[in-house]
Amino acid sequence: KVRASMLVGDEKILEKNDQTHVTIADFGVQALISFELHQLFPSIPLVAEEDSAFIRSSNAADSKSNTLVESISSFFTKHVNNNGPPLTHDDVLRAIDRGGKDAVSFDSNPATYWLLDPIDGTKGFLKGEDSLYVVGLALVVDGKLAVGVMGCPNLTDTTVGDTEDESIAACPGHGILMVSHVGCGTWTRPMSADQLTTAPDIWKRCSVDPCSVAHMARFCIVDSHTWDMMPLSAHFSSTMDESEPRDENKILLQNSCGGSLSKYLLVACGRMSVFILLARAEKLLKAWDHAVGVICVEEAGGQTCDWSGKPLDFGADLTGRRIIYPSGGVLATNGALHDKLVEMVSANYK
Repeated sequence: KVRASMLVGDEKILEKNDQTHVTIADFGVQALISFELHQLFPSIPLVAEEDSAFIRSSNAADSKSNTLVESISSFFTKHVNNNGPPLTHDDVLRAIDRGGKDAVSFDSNPATYWLLDPIDGTKGFLKGEDSLYVVGLALVVDGKLAVGVMGCPNLTDTTVGDTEDESIAACPGHGILMVSHVGCGTWTRPMSADQLTTAPDIWKRCSVDPCSVAHMARFCIVDSHTWDMMPLSAHFSSTMDESEPRDENKILLQNSCGGSLSKYLLVACGRMSVFILLARAEKLLKAWDHAVGVICVEEAGGQTCDWSGKPLDFGADLTGRRIIYPSGGVLATNGALHDKLVEMVSANYK
């Protein structure tokens, strides 16, 4: 319903200065979550993808500026839990900016803050249907990932991979909500409105795929990458045809449309065995594209690291906590394959 309401008219799909797409939904979701978090946890800062500078700037055509703000505010006021006075357009823009790049400045000490990606996988959001997109939120406490929540409306028991995992099989056609807490595992439940209850059997614990043989595993990459860009291509060719016979030199590859968080989610719930991502010099990796995925995979029994085998450092961007700098790229696995793949990757990337 939210997707349909936020994509009516060309003016609701925009292009930012870096040529990436953003929708009114990105701004609306960020405003909504930012406002709710501030009401509940006013002392915890938010680090998020969007800010209102684009909306306010001359880059957004003047004739459309009011329409954009009206659309965002309409979505926001329809869904927000507000017991105070009516919220103005400026209140909505301030809620967006609470997570913007100039909202907070950190230092080298371990920090506590939220990391939000209002919509990861905007291409998938725009395509709809079976394409995956994720709303992702993580809580970092004293520099360490503590809590993660992902919502993936389009993930069903037939979207991608097999259907052995009961946490997905229990959610036919309705998408899933995934929650992770350090030391407590990763859990999912259906997103369908009629099942949003506190009944304990709604929640299913996630476990990563148990595969321990590399060429029998299921690999995924983002749709902007190709397999020959990966250091593992020195060891394995790839096929996207599940029916094609595979020997020890060929792996099954999935690169369904979606951002990084959908790939972490697929690994965490056992639908994929491995997610591998190249860190390209021309495109900085953003913390909100990875933080919640990392905790969900690790609490489900998997492992994550950069291509040298080191943990991802979410405090490397000392003042902003917005950028991560993994050596080579990112690797998220089911754990059973981790050491073997790290050895292969680290030996073959430059």
